[in-house]
Amino acid sequence: MHSVCWILAVFLTIGPHEFSGAGPLHAQCKVEWYFGIPCESVYDSLVSQINKWRTMSSCTTRGQRCLYKLHSASVHFIAAQHTSPEKGSVDDITFHLVSYNFFACCHVSAMSVSETWHVIKDHGTNYCNLYNLMEGSRLTESRGYKEVTSEFLCTQRSSANCTID
Repeated sequence: MHSVCWILAVFLTIGPHEFSGAGPLHAQCKVEWYFGIPCESVYDSLVSQINKWRTMSSCTTRGQRCLYKLHSASVHFIAAQHTSPEKGSVDDITFHLVSYNFFACCHVSAMSVSETWHVIKDHGTNYCNLYNLMEGSRLTESRGYKEVTSEFLCTQRSSANCTID
């Protein structure tokens, strides 16, 4: 009963308009990427970039392109974390890689989710967690590159500024 009262109090404090807008109720982002290159190349690029940005030294002024940590990796799945250098908040990241077109192309389903359960707005941070790896590894320049996401799938995607976040 106590938790029901707490949830009602949060709802009334934040207001019903915050819950009726488009987008998830928890800070997260889901992106679909398509590449005209094999998944092995995408996998190698992503794992390499995660490892390259694992220390604080890879950050630029107010940048977030650092403190990535690889948890597990196989040619079809990558699990990692990103820690914000300023706030210390942690986001869990996954990439699912699936080959198509006789293994010549790759479809990637990526997800970044805030570990802090009460975070609702993230100013596009979860999107940037994923996009920065794609851009840093130069996969955004790959043949057949296509990104599919929306404000509904990515918390505050439209306000994301990945050059500083």
